[in-house]
Amino acid sequence: MSWERVERRIADFIRKRVELADADGVVVGVSGGVDSATVAFLCVNALGKESVFGTILPETGVTPEEDVRDAVNVCETLGIEYRIVEVDPFIEQFRKVFGDDCLIAFANIKPRIRMTINYYFANRMNRLVAGTGNKSELKMGYFTKYGDGGVDFLPIGDLYKTEVFEFAGYLGVPAEIIRKKPSARLWKGQTDEDEMGISYWELDRILKGIEMGLTVEEIAKKEKTDTYKIRRVVEAVERSRHKRELAPIAPVRALLEL
Repeated sequence: MSWERVERRIADFIRKRVELADADGVVVGVSGGVDSATVAFLCVNALGKESVFGTILPETGVTPEEDVRDAVNVCETLGIEYRIVEVDPFIEQFRKVFGDDCLIAFANIKPRIRMTINYYFANRMNRLVAGTGNKSELKMGYFTKYGDGGVDFLPIGDLYKTEVFEFAGYLGVPAEIIRKKPSARLWKGQTDEDEMGISYWELDRILKGIEMGLTVEEIAKKEKTDTYKIRRVVEAVERSRHKRELAPIAPVRALLEL
């Protein structure tokens, strides 16, 4: 696989999106994870460090100190301007009004708060928000609608998670970030693979089979895995379709023109 060609293609894509919007650069939410680090590296390579602004948005008691340390290391290694903003005061306002008895509903507030902060800086600086989602998460719907899914473009959205790990190594992302267990940090101790109930290694092989148009049985035979697990992935892909599409519009125009 030629990662050099992939890097050039993505760099051209980033530059074109920024030029089309007549923007002055991008804002990247740098979490300390491999996806955001990879996107930050790509944006700097494409636009230059002066055109990339990083936000580091930790939550006390949920975001590990090593994540903040790794995020700062990425920003300082790349030489980009960044801002650390604690999200606790914003989350606390929701807790005061609504409480936190529904774990999932409350957890999804957090990425929406973070994306609001990203757009605050993007609006102030005439920049676009570069998303950090990968193909595995997008296909599974493993992101928050109008949260981490609310972005202007997705540089690594066509790369499966296991490919991102490899690509990150090629780009020079620190090894300790690549080795870190992926987590959306929605609550303390949460990890992506535990929540989805499948490893990224196995998930990506199933998703590639679906993309090739193979049946459940064909994927099971090819990957030597059980059909139940494959069906769960297929159902997740279909169930989350709405998250990957623009809001549908009721088609009434023709009725008004009768």
